[in-house]
Amino acid sequence: MSDMPLLEVIDATKSYYGVRALDGVSFDLKAGEVHAIVGENGAGKSTLIRIITGAVQPDGGEIRFNGKRVLENSPRFSKKLGIAAIYQQPALFPELSVSENIAIGLEEQGLWSRIDWRQRQRRARELLGRIGAMIDPETEAGQLSVPEQQLAEIARALGAHARVLIMDEPTASLTNEEAQSLFRVIVGLREQGTAIIYISHRLEELSSVADRVTVLRDGRVVETLPMAKANTSALIRLMVGRELSAVFPKTPAEPGEPVLELCDLGCSTTGVRSVNLQLRSGEILGIAGLVGAGRTALARIIFGLTPADEGSIEMGGKRVRITSPAQAIRCRIAYVPEDRRRHSVIPEMAISANITLASLDSLARRGGMDFRQERAMAREQIISLGIKTPAIYSPVSTLSGGNQQKVALGRWLCTNPSVLILDEPTQGIDVGAKAQVHSLMNRLTAQGLAILMISSDMPEILGMSDRIAVMANGTITGILDREEATQEKILALAIDASRLTPTTEPSPPQMGPAL
Repeated sequence: MSDMPLLEVIDATKSYYGVRALDGVSFDLKAGEVHAIVGENGAGKSTLIRIITGAVQPDGGEIRFNGKRVLENSPRFSKKLGIAAIYQQPALFPELSVSENIAIGLEEQGLWSRIDWRQRQRRARELLGRIGAMIDPETEAGQLSVPEQQLAEIARALGAHARVLIMDEPTASLTNEEAQSLFRVIVGLREQGTAIIYISHRLEELSSVADRVTVLRDGRVVETLPMAKANTSALIRLMVGRELSAVFPKTPAEPGEPVLELCDLGCSTTGVRSVNLQLRSGEILGIAGLVGAGRTALARIIFGLTPADEGSIEMGGKRVRITSPAQAIRCRIAYVPEDRRRHSVIPEMAISANITLASLDSLARRGGMDFRQERAMAREQIISLGIKTPAIYSPVSTLSGGNQQKVALGRWLCTNPSVLILDEPTQGIDVGAKAQVHSLMNRLTAQGLAILMISSDMPEILGMSDRIAVMANGTITGILDREEATQEKILALAIDASRLTPTTEPSPPQMGPAL
């Protein structure tokens, strides 16, 4: 690794409508280095990345690349410099194949040039193979799961031969095994001299990949230090002034009677089979397993998106048949899906409209809408959940990731559920927001709500679950009490059974206003 910085940001400032997003931020990156950037949402990470990629212009300060000042940066110019970015939300064209998506931005074809389809497929397969992604290049991107979309994005960036690679939450949707494969790719790129800016809310993974870490808070650099001298607890204190224990503030649960029972439940189209599970009021039941184990598929069955064709579901001791989300809502089941932006909130709509979207029947008055009641319901959830917003009519897109997740929760709490299914509830949100969501979960279970929590975050599964059910190959392979659960036991249950023919977790369709 050279001591000479490849990329330098010097005293960068940026304000939006009078709010200082960056305040004299200096940052440097060396060739062959992985430099992590951490901080809460709103700390300035995204603004700094947008300045580096040329998406926004700083109000003050300068950028230097390879020792030369960049006078007028832009997305096109930063690409010429060799800067490529992988963002948290995959930017793939769903109707195009994986190989076509990878080719976009890499191939420079003239108007009448012929496409070498075989070469395009070979290159896509080679790039996917470099990161261990078992994806058919001819699969439509819209058919991929969230983790698979993320891997396709990474493969496309690798194909650009970037000198600086920005990774924004690259492991947010990946299992531990997939993340380890990615880390091996990063090590290989680092050895080849590629400089990597690595942004992640998963602080525990930084020691596996980063050389240095810079902590941002309120638009300023708090500290830059070698990763060897940093640990998770210290980083949390620098970021938010909290101890690690505040992230998983689990309170002892006193489960009540069973509210949901699954008896030999299965769905042949999704590969879920013979699931036996009991969820009690006042408890958090974690669902762990590798991607493809059937966790999301099980949630979709319970919520009626892909109805079961074998076994039964009981609510409060009574057998029910759920063939649609509307029936699930009537059974007092709520579901917050994994992909927040696509299926949990509608970014362009107002906060109030998002919160009441699943409760429109209760707001109907003689063929119209009771907007006064809508405002009252929205305000109640905003206050109860601590949603930070200047107005209930603000678009959800103006909120941070953590506050968007609270809006999604508020929508379903308005339906007065007895069972709440949370699929990756804290994916892609910062440490402070994660602690707030976990505190909300504790408060809800204390009120008697039963929560089924699907999570790929091992500390979250271990820290927040009263019991942990492990899935592999579409079925439950074991259930562990909180006291006996360890990472080793969970992985053993997830990996041993996964040697069988794996199932898949199809991408859920758009959830329309009827929900």
